[in-house]
Amino acid sequence: MSRAAQSVQIARDWIGTPYLHQATHQGAGCDCLGLLRGIWRGLYGAEPEPVPAYSSDWSEPQREERLLEAAHRWLEAKDLQDAAEGDVLLFRMRDGMVAKHLGLQSATGSTPAFIHAYAKHGVVESPFSTPWQRRVVARFTFPED
Repeated sequence: MSRAAQSVQIARDWIGTPYLHQATHQGAGCDCLGLLRGIWRGLYGAEPEPVPAYSSDWSEPQREERLLEAAHRWLEAKDLQDAAEGDVLLFRMRDGMVAKHLGLQSATGSTPAFIHAYAKHGVVESPFSTPWQRRVVARFTFPED
């Protein structure tokens, strides 16, 4: 099974996990970063680096792109138009603000979808609708090694 297919399978196992800021425990609670950390652990066994505490506004006051920088350190960047299942998606929730939401593309084609942990909803598989697509600022894959 490809790394991409594995990541989607792992993410789907997290569906229904409640939203809990800074958590990363399948079935108990996670946020969007916690979900991606859980997928990483499922693929590789251990996390690539310690994650410092973070507030719900992430690094907006400092205008620091912490998620984007970390993604470039550990994931493989790809073209925004090159959509594939298993891609890690990084979203900018408002124009001019830092990127602070993550998801995993779970389907492409006529009914694209992605899996993410969303406040008040938990881990869900959502339609990758035009409003969500417009918010994507970067697309990555998990490394094969």
